[in-house]
Amino acid sequence: MRFHPGVAIVTAPHSLPCAEGLLPRLIEACRAGRLALFLDFDGTLTPIVDHPDLARLDPAVAASLARLATRAFVAVVSGRDLADIRARVGIPGLWYAGSHGLDIEGPDGRRLVVGSEVAEELAALADELAPRVAATPGAWLERKRLSLAVHVRASPPQAVAALGEEIRRQAACRPRVRLLEGKKIFDLKPAVDWHKGRAVRWLLEEVAPAGALPVFLGDDVTDEDAFAELGDEGITILVGDGRPATRARFRLVDTAAVAQFLARLAEGCAPQISGTGDRTAR
Repeated sequence: MRFHPGVAIVTAPHSLPCAEGLLPRLIEACRAGRLALFLDFDGTLTPIVDHPDLARLDPAVAASLARLATRAFVAVVSGRDLADIRARVGIPGLWYAGSHGLDIEGPDGRRLVVGSEVAEELAALADELAPRVAATPGAWLERKRLSLAVHVRASPPQAVAALGEEIRRQAACRPRVRLLEGKKIFDLKPAVDWHKGRAVRWLLEEVAPAGALPVFLGDDVTDEDAFAELGDEGITILVGDGRPATRARFRLVDTAAVAQFLARLAEGCAPQISGTGDRTAR
């Protein structure tokens, strides 16, 4: 596989132009069969909630994604476990990339797994962290097939600081494990040269239509890898403004704006009916 990172410039989120102005260009690419849409889940397709199990995809958003999947290449790229994200979205015809892109599966059953050789070490790390996490108010440990996550959304700041020190100490003793710190979460994954950006690149080069225009929407630190990978080669959209700086080139204010953006995109990409009643081909 050949990887060709784009040129990414770090910018303050509030200075980014609104992504709504991109819709005519994206609709044109979609109608031509040249749109590749990549979406994070938590904080992008759904609002951040108190517990990951409470996250639900709004039926209107699901309908937009289902419509878009008939006209474009659509993939959900999430930190969640592959089985979890596939079940929560549940739309046929999409590609799903779980564990920050380490575990990818397509609608035809095609699969790519990266970093499985570290799975046992991550399981052992989870066992060691479990008592400390259980003793931290509001924190919980999520075990995944190829990674693990410590959630601290409901934890007081002082408890998060103490737990974070312990997680960093444990991770530093394991050179095959990489720690990612996101919004109220500590993600531990295999220390391989693979992340959401690499996953998006693989999907573009191996699966998506040739010459497709890549569009990535995400809100958290792990999405910055995809923003950096695509650079000015594609369209990168930050959701929200919770980051001090970003490599994204455009912005949507929140998940409600994402829902409206996807609805307008799906509507614009719908087959057009001519005066004779014929529909345009994909």
